[in-house]
Amino acid sequence: MLRELFKLNPSLDRAGLAETFERDGRVQIRDFLTNETAEEVYTILSRGTAYGIAWQAGENGPNAVEAPELQHAPVERQREINNATYRAAAEGAYAFQFARYPILNAYLEKWNEGSPHDLLLEHINAEEFLGFIREVTGIPAIVKGDAQATLFAPGQFLGQHTDSHKEEGWLVAYVMNFCKDWKPDWGGYLNFFDEEGDIVAGFRPRFNALNMFRVPRAHSVGYVAPFAPVERFAITGWFRDH
Repeated sequence: MLRELFKLNPSLDRAGLAETFERDGRVQIRDFLTNETAEEVYTILSRGTAYGIAWQAGENGPNAVEAPELQHAPVERQREINNATYRAAAEGAYAFQFARYPILNAYLEKWNEGSPHDLLLEHINAEEFLGFIREVTGIPAIVKGDAQATLFAPGQFLGQHTDSHKEEGWLVAYVMNFCKDWKPDWGGYLNFFDEEGDIVAGFRPRFNALNMFRVPRAHSVGYVAPFAPVERFAITGWFRDH
């Protein structure tokens, strides 16, 4: 069952991917899973995940509201989150808002033992996958990965930041995108910045694409346009040395 849910594409050019990561400190690996298993993950993210919301508005945060509470929250609550995050971003403060399901927390706290999300986390931490990650990144110190399911809906975004959490063992950040036929005008790109704030690279959300980059590194997830007709689904997290 595990192998059917999350199986690496056997035809990946691992040496070429490693060269790209060594040169740029980042890489987008397209079709990293077999198509069949990528479709399974997409189904889990799009139909089988109870999303809450994560947000921060300047010094207010990070905050999280889990799905059960969010379902009973008044509409005004979402409006308050929107206003707070937009206002902070407009003032140049760090801000974000996006839907998410905390896969690692759910696993450790046994929210739903044996769920597909639990199995996904076990796959991410299986030696077959971690060995692949160490091979591509050239970082033998990587020993585990955490995870959360994320959904960026129209109007949501993740402001520029660096992921400088060395005390938590973060070495490489990752974004596994499962977005079908995502159009450039819809936003939601994973953007990388230089010291002057110019975008030096941007990864379009693609179906079955694994994006990885060394941290700390200035990056963001661009604002998803109000007219985007679909959501930006992903599994995100960090590969760590402890």
